[in-house]
Amino acid sequence: MIDWLFADQNLPVVFAVLMAVAILVYAILDGYDLGVGILLPMDAAPQRDTAIASIGPFWDANETWLVLAIGLLLVAFPAAHSEILRALYLPATLMLIGLILRGVAFDFRAKVAVTEKHRWDRAFKAGSIISSMSQGFMLGMYVMGLEYTWLSISFALLSGIGVTTAYALIGASWLIMKTDGDLQLRAIKWAKKAGVISFVGILLVCFINPLINPFVFERWLTPPLGYFINAIPLLCFSMFAMGYQVLKRLPLADHQGDWLPFAMTTIVFICCFAGLALSFYPYVVPQQLTIFDTASAPESLRIMLVGSLFVLPMIIGYTVFAYFAFRGKAQALNYY
Repeated sequence: MIDWLFADQNLPVVFAVLMAVAILVYAILDGYDLGVGILLPMDAAPQRDTAIASIGPFWDANETWLVLAIGLLLVAFPAAHSEILRALYLPATLMLIGLILRGVAFDFRAKVAVTEKHRWDRAFKAGSIISSMSQGFMLGMYVMGLEYTWLSISFALLSGIGVTTAYALIGASWLIMKTDGDLQLRAIKWAKKAGVISFVGILLVCFINPLINPFVFERWLTPPLGYFINAIPLLCFSMFAMGYQVLKRLPLADHQGDWLPFAMTTIVFICCFAGLALSFYPYVVPQQLTIFDTASAPESLRIMLVGSLFVLPMIIGYTVFAYFAFRGKAQALNYY
């Protein structure tokens, strides 16, 4: 196994997998806390406090996976990093502004007078929307080949709305799992609405992606990989159908099943990511650069792989510990 990992021809694939896993974990973990920020109820201060408390122990650490993914892209595929950043510099800057705004608002809301706290709650909500829209826009531009035309910009804007809605869906699912009472009931309603919109958005992408990328269309129709790729949307859409039925029955006695919407939404995220990854592999820049074209020298990749094998278990370890330590329903968030 070790020999396979460190073989020259396999190193680009290994780093592509590590980068893909980091992006997927980020989309799920930071996706739900961005979703909570998007859904933050501005008409009920106690519910806002509970929503913030549900993500308090996790939100900052969740962004570690984004740093890891960008770091892997930079050191393992520098040419691709340069090409992607060149095309997405403005939306990436807006995303960072949104993330900074979230971080500042999260800390300041706990330190200002109670009468001023709602201002920072609005800032937290605005930062969440800006970050989500920027990420969705970047995803849309990536699918469109990083070329700025009126068609690609229009698709990217729709993608921004779609990703924001998907984050709202997983954020609502998180609130269903971590809260109770009136906030949980509101989260169930939010999840139903966001689920319908997300379903339509994913369905549109399934039609548009192969139409604008001929190699994707060919891959979807070429067995045996095509059979597997086409099974992914079936699993994804079945999760939407089952999830909607679960939402109609919640809440149950003793909070049984509160975790199901989040688990099903996580499967939807995995399906969407797997479908995109398998559709574009081995391209790291669609129809332009592959992971083999842009990979760093094997000697450099080996050194970085050794470091990654030390760092990754630490990140996974403290992530698992944090979620285990703060399991159960959200408690009041204290700053002592």
